[in-house]
Amino acid sequence: MSRRPIAFGCGSDTLSGMLDCADAHGLTGVLIVSGGNEIRAGAFAGTAHLAARLAQEAGVPVFRYDRRGIGDSEGENTGWRGSHDDIAAALAAFRTALPGMRRVIGFGICDAASALMLHGSALDGLVLVNPWTYETDDDAGHTPGALRRRYLAKLTNPRALWQLVSGKVDLRKLWRGLGQAARPNEAPSPLADQLHDSLAQCTRPVAILAAERDRVGERFLDLWPDNDPRVHRHPGSSHSFGEDADSADWLYARLVEATASRH
Repeated sequence: MSRRPIAFGCGSDTLSGMLDCADAHGLTGVLIVSGGNEIRAGAFAGTAHLAARLAQEAGVPVFRYDRRGIGDSEGENTGWRGSHDDIAAALAAFRTALPGMRRVIGFGICDAASALMLHGSALDGLVLVNPWTYETDDDAGHTPGALRRRYLAKLTNPRALWQLVSGKVDLRKLWRGLGQAARPNEAPSPLADQLHDSLAQCTRPVAILAAERDRVGERFLDLWPDNDPRVHRHPGSSHSFGEDADSADWLYARLVEATASRH
């Protein structure tokens, strides 16, 4: 496997990217869009490890980059909502670096997944992990539906019940949580509606991966149509599917499937 840095232009700014590929690279590559303000290596280099694994084990070339104003890239950070030009420039740089590559799958976690929903129309497929559906960071709590599911699960857990009767539970915190759980389900947010409308126009392969115990994944599942066949649920709580080996293997398998699929 080879790994090499690539500098490329986005308007008047120079952005920094990294290409991972096997000696005999495949015809389908993965473009990784970073979430939040993370650099291209990801939290604890998780994205870098995923890119190396895809290149080494599956022969899938991977390109990841720093958005404008992040890491080694020039320019103003306009956030994920303003990342259309960054994604387009990175895709063009990826294709230029590997002219024999025929398809590129976009991959993103959290607000990077939402960015791809809105700005990834030039890609040949999408793998979207725990898409961000909150209007603002201040709203990023558990939904009433998610809290009800958590409390119902605790009622069937003998250990949790013992902690309650033995006085090991903060009752003020419990009552606050129960009050939040009793609220009506949230109506779809304008952002969730916008993401849904954007994907409704998409004819390319899309896989949406949601962790049922991650607060961002829970909210997405609460707001998204239950019958969407593109949604794949995972019972864990890993936001990036990188915290444990089983979650990481599950994510890796879904990405390999996406690069192999033509439909």
